[in-house]
Amino acid sequence: MSQKKAIFFKIVKYIGIALVSILAFLFIAPYVFADKINAEIKKVANQKLNAKLDYSESNVSFFNHFPSLTVSLENFKLNGSAPFQNEKLITAKEIAFGIDVPSLLFGKSVNIDKIFLSEADINVKVNQEGFANYNVYKSEKTKTAEKDGDNSLKLEKIEINNSKIIYDDLSTKLHFDIFGFNYLGKGDLSKAIFDLSSKAQISKLNLLYDNEPYLMNKKVNASLITKVNVNSLSFIFQQNDLKINNLVVDFKGKFDFLKEGYNMDFLLKTTNSKLNDFFTAFPPKFITWLDKTQLTGNTNFNLALKGKYIASQNIAPNLSLDFKVKDGSVNYNQSPATISNLNVDFSTELPSLNPDLLIVDLKNLSLNIDKETLKAKLYSTGTEVLNIDAALQSKIDLEKLNRALGIPDLELKGTLITDGTSKGKFDKKNGLFPVTNAVINLNSGYLKTKYYPNPITDISVVSTVSNPKGTFDNLKVILQPAQFTFEGNPVFVKANLSNFDNLIYDIQAKGTLDIGKIYQVFSQKGLEVNGFIKADLALKGKQSDAEKGNYSKLKNSGTLEIKNIELASEYLPKKFLVREGIFKFNNDKMLFNTFLASYGQSDFKLNGYLQNVFNFIAAKDGVLHGSFSLSSKYINADEFMSNTTVATPETESKTSTENTNTTTETGVIVVPPNLDLRFRANAQKVDFNGLTLKNAKGSLKMKNGLLSMQNTGFDLIGCTVAMNATYKSVNPKNALFEYQIKANEFDIKRAYNEVKIFREMASAAEKAQGIISLDYSLKGRLNQNMEPVLPSLSGNGVVSIKNVKMYGMKMFSSVAKKTDKESIKNPELNQVDIKSSVKNNIITIERFKFKFAGFRPRIEGTTSLDGRLNLKMRLGLPPLGILGIPLTITGNKDNPKIKVGRKTEDLEETKDSIQ
Repeated sequence: MSQKKAIFFKIVKYIGIALVSILAFLFIAPYVFADKINAEIKKVANQKLNAKLDYSESNVSFFNHFPSLTVSLENFKLNGSAPFQNEKLITAKEIAFGIDVPSLLFGKSVNIDKIFLSEADINVKVNQEGFANYNVYKSEKTKTAEKDGDNSLKLEKIEINNSKIIYDDLSTKLHFDIFGFNYLGKGDLSKAIFDLSSKAQISKLNLLYDNEPYLMNKKVNASLITKVNVNSLSFIFQQNDLKINNLVVDFKGKFDFLKEGYNMDFLLKTTNSKLNDFFTAFPPKFITWLDKTQLTGNTNFNLALKGKYIASQNIAPNLSLDFKVKDGSVNYNQSPATISNLNVDFSTELPSLNPDLLIVDLKNLSLNIDKETLKAKLYSTGTEVLNIDAALQSKIDLEKLNRALGIPDLELKGTLITDGTSKGKFDKKNGLFPVTNAVINLNSGYLKTKYYPNPITDISVVSTVSNPKGTFDNLKVILQPAQFTFEGNPVFVKANLSNFDNLIYDIQAKGTLDIGKIYQVFSQKGLEVNGFIKADLALKGKQSDAEKGNYSKLKNSGTLEIKNIELASEYLPKKFLVREGIFKFNNDKMLFNTFLASYGQSDFKLNGYLQNVFNFIAAKDGVLHGSFSLSSKYINADEFMSNTTVATPETESKTSTENTNTTTETGVIVVPPNLDLRFRANAQKVDFNGLTLKNAKGSLKMKNGLLSMQNTGFDLIGCTVAMNATYKSVNPKNALFEYQIKANEFDIKRAYNEVKIFREMASAAEKAQGIISLDYSLKGRLNQNMEPVLPSLSGNGVVSIKNVKMYGMKMFSSVAKKTDKESIKNPELNQVDIKSSVKNNIITIERFKFKFAGFRPRIEGTTSLDGRLNLKMRLGLPPLGILGIPLTITGNKDNPKIKVGRKTEDLEETKDSIQ
């Protein structure tokens, strides 16, 4: 017995010693091998990574991820690859590398067999050219490392906990956020090709394309087997079962990273799924709708994306989609009406992601509500030129349809009866329109939205569209009649339109419209439209008669009275408000009777006429003619400068709630090319680009995008100015101008203080006093701020000087100092004509002379518009100036350099960057 007891205690003893030894090893080994392990980690990083890696501290332990021996890098940071080398790719609270213990004890090198990533932020970025920040791994070109058994990456475990992934690809406009990402997988990264088996959970997935949300706040569970080729950065998705909310999806494919893009072959499909489960994967607004909706039926869905995407070479993959619903039903919020027998067979293809190659094939859309039916089909190709084969038949109660679908914030009523077919080519350029025969009738219509408390009622439409031969000149649209009532005001419209190549129209309209209230019915946030239109019109004629001037054949008459109408145009940054006015129609003319209008701070009173109005509206190349007399108390021309909105990417990765920043840039005044208008203008005050013009009078003409002013006169800085000018916008950021200006006897000091361009072109006049006259021609380019681009200016003219005193001018002060002639310091000029020309930022001054205090200075040379000097001066000495001192004046207006002599160097010209 004692012997058995002794054996038992020996066993306990040895077990205790072993446990103590193991525990001692667990505690001591990390310290013994810490240097070796850290050295190996750095070696792996240097050999495998081509990006900057940083961490605050490292520690080696068996207990951080027991029982694995791990080296943990705390506050881990890894930068991306070029061109994102200064931005973070991965930041993590901890990244830990599991160490293969036998390789540590007996091997020449340390093998990493596990990776643990905790609370990481992974920010993947791709710029517009297709260059990405994730190319940080150096692929092996030889098998030397494998032969030496160096740096093996056969991973028994890959574990990611509670991490976030932001993917932002500007080249494809694709953005997704992954929150609460948990991942468990394994793979032999030591091989060039290996299988990566894994399971993943995502608590919240957001997917956006072109800033539009498609998947928001979706839960994802995935079981994945992915074949990875490290050398070619290729992924083959062999077996991938996904569950997005309640929808089970099969995902297979291949994804290769190319130098400037991707090669993709994806197939995402769900087969015989419940229609209700399918909608659980949709955006949040559908989920809210789904909570109150009963959906039945089965659906099949296939989405395929195949091909290369290389943005810099305009190469894109092919996209195809196939969607079917069989025997579906829809009932929203226990509505008494149910959509039944819902069947959909829809497919589309987008080769090379090119909209011009789009194929849409709606083989069938059919549904029933009680005994009423709707059937539709559509096949089309292209977008610019459409090939169409479509048919629509319906006799449907819109109120029942609206309630069954649960369309939010919208009330519809009425019986919609349609029966039509359309087949052929739509090509506006070549005058082709599909062969069409359609009837569209709406009886007892009713429309109400959440934006306005009262509905549009008594909507009645009886219309036919026919085109038997497939051309625009055979197209006929008959609207007879159409009517509705809004706010107690009935409106009646009858129309007969035919031959859209040479539009023949017969239109009658009568009624009063409150535009502001009607707009509120369809209101959108951030926009406002107000005003009244009272119409009593009868319009009848042919487009070609208006074009050819056969005005006696036009039968246009009636009145159109408007009040407080706000007009918006793509050419103007502000709204144009017409406070009141009456249009009278007389054949081809639309007469304006005392229109009172305003634009920003500007006010206008307008009388005149427009001609060719109907051709202008109907034809893409129609030109609007007109003649007006305009008077104004005040015009702020700067307010007519256009605005250009530019999207600016966020500096940090976007999340689902962040928006792209936008900045607003000014632009030049854009003159529409299809206007031929003449104005006789009289404005008491005009502000333009720092100038204040008073009593402005003249004729203004707009034609072919060119604005010209003839015999324009105004008062500026106390003198009368006469000017002829032309102006033409080249694009929203550039415009060309040319003008000839005459100004008699104005105060030079006041001109310097009040006229910006005078300060820029005559900077030497800063401290001058006296009277000068100007006769100058100038042309050039304006930038987006409507400011002259100085190197673009060219022209010539004469500045006539009368009793001008040059006080404190540094050039003459320097001349006085250099020649010891103190009396020349503040010269006076009288009856001197200075001729000059401007080109490439250089003003060339022709030789001129003047007399002062017995001296006879003679000056010629060049100056630049930015103040550089290259002048030659001869200072003729008293009494007759026969003897003189030759001088050169260089440097700049603030620091002129005076030398005795004649030798100078030409100023460097600056040419306009946009020729």
